[in-house]
Amino acid sequence: MARDPDTIQREIERARDALADSLDALGEKASPKRLVDSGKQSAQAKLADPKIKYGLIAVGALIGFAILRSLFR
Repeated sequence: MARDPDTIQREIERARDALADSLDALGEKASPKRLVDSGKQSAQAKLADPKIKYGLIAVGALIGFAILRSLFR
């Protein structure tokens, strides 16, 4: 059974619009700027954790102490 050409045209246009929307969403989701921002927020959240924050401070202090010790030896 043959379909009406106008109906076929409308279906094609709807499919084209849906595809364009999907491509726009994928482009936004995979954008490098968004990925960088997401990674930056994740790193900031990890560094805000007191365990990690104070651990890094302690490691920095030990390295600083070791450098000063070797300079004044």
